[in-house]
Amino acid sequence: MENYTSDSSDSDSSSSKTLDLSYLMLDTELLDQHLSEATKDVEQIETLLLHQNRIGTIPSIIMRFNNLQTLDISNCNLTQLPDYIGKCPLTCLVAKQNYLTNESLPKTFGTMMGLRELNLSGNRLEEFPSQILSLSTLKYLYLGGNTIKEINKEIWKMEKLQVLSMGGNRLTEVPSTVGRLISLQALILCDNMLENLPRSIANLKNLKSLLLHKNRLKTLPTEIINLRGLTELSLRDNPLVVRFVSDMTHNPPTLLEVTARIIKTSSINYDNVNLPKTLIDYLNSGHHCVNPKCQGVFFDNRVEHVKFVDFCGKYRLPLLQYLCSSKCIDPRDDEEEIVSGAMIRKVLLG
Repeated sequence: MENYTSDSSDSDSSSSKTLDLSYLMLDTELLDQHLSEATKDVEQIETLLLHQNRIGTIPSIIMRFNNLQTLDISNCNLTQLPDYIGKCPLTCLVAKQNYLTNESLPKTFGTMMGLRELNLSGNRLEEFPSQILSLSTLKYLYLGGNTIKEINKEIWKMEKLQVLSMGGNRLTEVPSTVGRLISLQALILCDNMLENLPRSIANLKNLKSLLLHKNRLKTLPTEIINLRGLTELSLRDNPLVVRFVSDMTHNPPTLLEVTARIIKTSSINYDNVNLPKTLIDYLNSGHHCVNPKCQGVFFDNRVEHVKFVDFCGKYRLPLLQYLCSSKCIDPRDDEEEIVSGAMIRKVLLG
């Protein structure tokens, strides 16, 4: 995977701007003493490294570091982040490998409008932290290694996100609103319980890396081939189908659907004068058949068809298509459709 780092990673790490108290196994009292001794240089300190200590909590003296941009408090046995951490002008906060729960996160998270990188991986979060949804400037969000069950549907508000890392959680689905994160370059969803992906993922035009290994995926949405900038796709350890499936179970369409199809394909005009709003909404919810030779539409009833696409001339990916009828299945689909190897240079299946 490409090396995605935040702007703060490139900050000046000279001794005059960095206070490194990591790996000293300090308790809260000893840390407070060290920070008190450093207050004479408080205006100069921009980076504070406290990882691998035993502090349990962050002393309030940290508020004196009014130019602090980067704070690393990983592996410190932390059970809570105090509200006063929001008073520091942080651009990067790394608090991975602690004991933080959703209840122990600060209410002031939403006020940290300068924050660009947040790492809460390896904690005890069970829900997507709603406090961070207002961080519209955040570019890098790491929430891997928790027990989060779903991604908040309002994640679209974090429009500047370039990296979203949520591997090693308990996700069963991805909301379609993820497709609105148009700045996203890396989406890491490995080691979850995902069975499918939303079609809106094709809207992520800047996506370069998509890590999906160790899930329950059987197929991928056909629209994924529109991700022209994708250079890394990881699919190993998924129950992807291994042979062509031409026609899955197809139930006859209802009378409502048959009527709606005729209205749409015959271009019959309708409006709220002669039809109730519920029927108008239904008629407007139709989808066009993906077969280019078919002009049909479907609503609730559809044929699920798996088509294999050959990436890089080597890997066959099963892509799920929705058709209006089994008659729309092209028998030539047995022949693999070739997609340029320049589109995806590395597909990790082993």
